[in-house]
Amino acid sequence: AIMWTSRTKNAAAFGTVTRFMRRHFTIKSQYDALVIGGGGFCAAAYLQRGGLKTAVLERRHVLGGAAVTEEIIPGFRFSRCSYVLSLLRPHIYSDLELKKHGLKVYMRDPHAFTPMLEEGLRGAPPRSLTLGSDVAMNQKEISKFSQKDAEVYPDFVAHLDSLAAAIHPLLDAPPVDIPSATTGSLRKRLAAARTAVPLVKCGLALGTKIPGFYEILTAPIMKILNRWFDSEPLKATLATDGVIGAMTSPSNPGSGYVLLHHVMGELEKEKGAWGYVEGGMGRVSEAIASSARSHGADIFTEKDVDQVLVGSDGAAKGVVLKDGTEIRSKVVLSNATPDVTFRKLTPRTVLSPEFIRAVEQIDYTSPVTKINVAVDSLPNFLAAPTANGKPGPHHQCSIHINCESVDVLETAYKEALNGRPSSRPMVEMTVPSVLDPTLAPPGCHVISLFTQFTPYHIEGKEWTDQDREAYADRVFDWVEQYAPGFKSSVIGRDILVPPDLEKIFGLTGGNIFHGSMPLDQLYLARPLPCLSNYRSPVKGLYLCGSGSHPGGGVMGSPGWNAALAVMADLKHQ
Repeated sequence: AIMWTSRTKNAAAFGTVTRFMRRHFTIKSQYDALVIGGGGFCAAAYLQRGGLKTAVLERRHVLGGAAVTEEIIPGFRFSRCSYVLSLLRPHIYSDLELKKHGLKVYMRDPHAFTPMLEEGLRGAPPRSLTLGSDVAMNQKEISKFSQKDAEVYPDFVAHLDSLAAAIHPLLDAPPVDIPSATTGSLRKRLAAARTAVPLVKCGLALGTKIPGFYEILTAPIMKILNRWFDSEPLKATLATDGVIGAMTSPSNPGSGYVLLHHVMGELEKEKGAWGYVEGGMGRVSEAIASSARSHGADIFTEKDVDQVLVGSDGAAKGVVLKDGTEIRSKVVLSNATPDVTFRKLTPRTVLSPEFIRAVEQIDYTSPVTKINVAVDSLPNFLAAPTANGKPGPHHQCSIHINCESVDVLETAYKEALNGRPSSRPMVEMTVPSVLDPTLAPPGCHVISLFTQFTPYHIEGKEWTDQDREAYADRVFDWVEQYAPGFKSSVIGRDILVPPDLEKIFGLTGGNIFHGSMPLDQLYLARPLPCLSNYRSPVKGLYLCGSGSHPGGGVMGSPGWNAALAVMADLKHQ
């Protein structure tokens, strides 16, 4: 649902790169490997580097799966779905020479800004909480609410950092291969033993912290935060990272891991850092695609796969496109969700009823509605006003609106659980054009509003355009309270409720992680216990997307691990 006002201008030229690709490349009838989905560039790059002639088939007109840049409002370029970068693994950044292929990142510091709705004290502006990499600045900010919290906050950060560092080896390796270790041939058992090495390293690194690690995996994030802190704004700000993208509340078990998942990031060798990509998130996809293409991979847009071809021997032999074109290959890798891969693309006749039932039980619940906004001026927050439309440090942060109280988050979650969009939604606002001027015309900005909680159906009914607009109006009304004048600055908006995220980007249920991330859908069980090694029941068909370990947001790791599985299998055929 897109609303443009009379202030929009004629659309600029768009899609030059993808039109060039369609015009100058011809798809072959035979490849060594086919990758379904433009988010599978990482797998394609490593397969091509390994000597397999590889092609990527993207169904849309634009590259990148959910990491795309689109000019959906004339003159404004949006990271339409994925909107910030962090969990891009360092070895992938280095191996694929992404800097050489045009990837430029603007680092954000400070990282988080939480304005408050209050009268202020003795005529002062309302309070706010800003957090970044400067320890002294963080303590000064937190001391506005609690001196005790300010003193222990560095210890809390160090605790999370130590847990995240210990489990980094698990991000870059497949889960332990239990079936091969217990029932395979001697060769397979030896290979399976090697898959346990990262887990052993993780355990050794954790050492005496194992109980704390177990707790953060299983506990509600509020149980942990309440033990460390007293002040409500600090706990609520930290709790947002425990529920972001997840249909859960800070009081639900498992929300602790979601927080840890979001602090595991690394960018430009800075631990826990998040940044904006110049030109939008599509430039990440384009850089990886450029690397893959430099080694000889073929990449195509507007090639919608209808079905995986399976031969009489039960092995994948290629794909059939929606237009009837058959493309043969030795292996097929799917960057689609497990649901799309097995319930829509793979012939039912080659999968057991038990397996299909298991796939149908994967949880894809999503709370997310993404609203992309074009504005002609920066939002000016009552809690941190700036003069003459100039950005302050807080404008480069993730701006947490309606997040100064954990009770607000809990109420918003419960409303969505009952089938109603939250009346006071949790909003994470980002303004990437503050650091990246290529995204908007001079004086204007692009804003991302990542909002929750919204159900897939509204009290059992489909979303209508009227519902979309009413929810966006509600979000804008809340932003207006924190930053008066915001609504009058809006030039246009693009509203993506969960069914839209599913339809446009192939995200089953609208889930940004390709599947929720509770304990029963992580590591050995992601997306199912029988699928945790990227191989499917169909020989030659592999998963390479975020539905596989290590989960959503860890850019490149599923593709890297899937490519290794393919190379190992072909080597021993």
